[in-house]
Amino acid sequence: MDTDTTTRGAIEVGGPLRARYDEVLSPAALAFLTELHDRFGVRRNELLAARVRRRAEIGAGADFGFRADTAHIRDDARWRVAGAGPGLEDRRVEITGPTDPKMTINALNSGARVWLADQEDATSPTWTNVIEGQLSLYDGIRGQLTHTNADGKEYRVTAERTPTIVMRPRGWHLPEQHVQHISADGQRAAASGSLVDFGLYFFHNAEALIAAGRGPYFYLPKLESSEEAKLWDDVFSFSEEYAGIPHGTIRATVLIETLPAAFEMEEILYALRDHCAGLNAGRWDYIFSIIKNYRDRGAAFVLPDRSEVTMTVPFMRAYTELLVATCHRRGAFAIGGMSAFIPNRRDPEVTARAFEKVSADKRREAGDGFDGTWVAHPDLIPAARAEFDAVLGERPNQVDRLRDDVHVAAAQLLDVRIDRPITSRGVHDNVSVAIRYIEAWLRGLGAVALDNLMEDAATAEIARSQVWQWVRQGSTTEDGAPITRARIEALIAVVVDEVDRSSGDRFDDAAEVFREVALAEDFPAFLTLVAYSRFLVDAE
Repeated sequence: MDTDTTTRGAIEVGGPLRARYDEVLSPAALAFLTELHDRFGVRRNELLAARVRRRAEIGAGADFGFRADTAHIRDDARWRVAGAGPGLEDRRVEITGPTDPKMTINALNSGARVWLADQEDATSPTWTNVIEGQLSLYDGIRGQLTHTNADGKEYRVTAERTPTIVMRPRGWHLPEQHVQHISADGQRAAASGSLVDFGLYFFHNAEALIAAGRGPYFYLPKLESSEEAKLWDDVFSFSEEYAGIPHGTIRATVLIETLPAAFEMEEILYALRDHCAGLNAGRWDYIFSIIKNYRDRGAAFVLPDRSEVTMTVPFMRAYTELLVATCHRRGAFAIGGMSAFIPNRRDPEVTARAFEKVSADKRREAGDGFDGTWVAHPDLIPAARAEFDAVLGERPNQVDRLRDDVHVAAAQLLDVRIDRPITSRGVHDNVSVAIRYIEAWLRGLGAVALDNLMEDAATAEIARSQVWQWVRQGSTTEDGAPITRARIEALIAVVVDEVDRSSGDRFDDAAEVFREVALAEDFPAFLTLVAYSRFLVDAE
């Protein structure tokens, strides 16, 4: 770990300072952010450049495989990860959601074992959301959070036992343009969204969380290599030393949601072993990653309608079985993914279908050996808990359940054959969901209920990347009609014309973003980067 910095840079805040923002952006907190960027900013940039190089190699015909240079890590049966910290021993149901005051209170009252406090895909990274999300967490941890909505309805935390908080910062690739890092030699650059989110949360809350019998815990998104995991491990070790807390107090759960990471699960656990609690099957981003990495590799890698890419298709089945087996071999928790179905309290039929789908999904996960799972809505917690209770009983987890029967080869992780067509409805739905989600995202909403599904940035990424690939590969729908740029342009016009504009009207901007990320000649790595730099920076 690099802990010696003899010259110091500086952090400069460019976003507007509203009520209480100075509590989050205190001089001491900014000094900590400066230390993080001085020590780890260059490595972050080097690792992001390595991603680009690797993606180019895959595009040129290379295939993913298990690394030969790290085989000694996989072959050494002796090492284990740190495992659960206080309050993380039982994770059978975790609720996910953004960190605005209302959603924070709802999550803390939900009855879930864990709350994934999401500053990433379920949060649109407006300056308001970034800083006021930190304030919600600060107040929630101290039992002082209340909220009154525009109609005068009051929200407050009433649960006797609140979930253990596991905060998810933004991925390594995302900048925070409202915070600038000025290096010791005068170079100015946008701060790392990851380091800003992590740094502010850790600095303000680590001691309070430890005093409450829990700890500073994190979900780590979008990792693509064990080297990126090692960077986080070094950030954790330095931060513990800076705060004067014992090494290993921080616990991290890594989302395996990129194809490169699926081939380095053990290496990622090893790199984080002093701080690691487990892995999570980030299913929607994982599908997006497969499309992104193999988008130019021909018809064999073209997937059908998004709704047909279920957890039981061969490549998804191989990925989840490998994840459970890897975690339990190393003493780590395996946490299942999100089922997007949500209830509709005004429509009993929709609600019944959501419960049925969620129960089936969680029954499969518990039976496969997962130790816990995610839901997006409090009403789904009992259904998910019942499936895990049926398998776990009084046990807090099933980490001791080894899956020695699982042997996954590289070819199985890349077997994307699904014998289903692309339908006209599937093309329309992708355009519609992506544009409607982007429109809400531009208005500051990151978790959006669309067509009785909870959508976040990951599902919008799948939708637009499928459209890009279908057009690029000359795919056709079930009736033989080609999926062309002109066809998508016509669908964009239809979607923009048919939407309900009563809740907001950023649809022209959303359509512009969609065209750039779904129809441009070059494939943008993340739609959120495009939309953020164009519409969210200095928009407040």
